[in-house]
Amino acid sequence: MPKYLISASYTSDGVKGLMADGGSARIAEATALISAAGGKLESMYFAFGSDDLVGIVEVPDSVTALAVVGVVSSSGRVSARLTPLITPEEMDAAATKSKSLTYRAPGA
Repeated sequence: MPKYLISASYTSDGVKGLMADGGSARIAEATALISAAGGKLESMYFAFGSDDLVGIVEVPDSVTALAVVGVVSSSGRVSARLTPLITPEEMDAAATKSKSLTYRAPGA
């Protein structure tokens, strides 16, 4: 199954909910959501900085990943983002395929 990095930022109401519920309850909710979508939560951590939460999830496909992030973001209390993660084997295949392609850069 494809893996995705999920990163998220809480709104002020989201932070209030997090402080009321605690971190373990939020991870349990994320685990239940991802499982219901046919996926698996590999890891999830709270963070300082521009992201309040980061995690690695495995889901069947990009449609499922988008559905999960859409449900979370539509709550209005969390802004979630997806980054597809590429395996070394996929990168090898892309490198091999790139050898047969040409590109002229602007102004070149």
